[in-house]
Amino acid sequence: MQQRQAFDIALKELKWKLLRMGGDIQEAIRRAIAALETQDTALAQAVVDGDANINGQDHDVEDLCIRLIATQQPVAGDLRRIVAGMRLAMDLERMGDLAVDIAKSVLRMGAAPSAQAWEDIRAMAKMVDAMIAEALNAYVDSDVEAAKRLAQMDDEIDHHYRHLVEQLFSRSTSTSENTTTPQAMATAFCGRYLERIGDHVTNIGESVIYIISGERSDLN
Repeated sequence: MQQRQAFDIALKELKWKLLRMGGDIQEAIRRAIAALETQDTALAQAVVDGDANINGQDHDVEDLCIRLIATQQPVAGDLRRIVAGMRLAMDLERMGDLAVDIAKSVLRMGAAPSAQAWEDIRAMAKMVDAMIAEALNAYVDSDVEAAKRLAQMDDEIDHHYRHLVEQLFSRSTSTSENTTTPQAMATAFCGRYLERIGDHVTNIGESVIYIISGERSDLN
């Protein structure tokens, strides 16, 4: 009985670590987007510098999962929670890397995205933020339906990304427009980073479904 209680406490610790990591990454993405809008290089650098903390959290989760597997020899649902927890941490860590990529783009760009491009970037960022919240809630509440809704939200992000790229590169190639080509490419990359974050959030949804049902799904 005591061993089971200790194991349950460790599983709760795993959940807490993942939720904390998810919250920190959500904030990092918000700050990276704010830096992109305002061209705040100090804020962008803070996002870059904060990545070490997120990487450390990822390592803590991995160490905890390995220790639980080695010492508790979990089976069935408990093993799924641990394995999915490791996968979830990997997706969160990659999302943190993509927030850093956005921040590094700010350091290179020197000017904010055009007003037209910013509409799509802002819409994507807003949807990404909502997706992360939905994914974390699905994880906490063991909510399969919430996890499945992430696929539809990701489709909306993909739609905005396609529109962003089309409007960035369908402009006239006159001399005046050519001077904005590096800016357009940097903006497109920021959109791509947000689109990839959305994909990783849907992976989290897949992990949630796996924890609950043992089924492997493809929300992408």
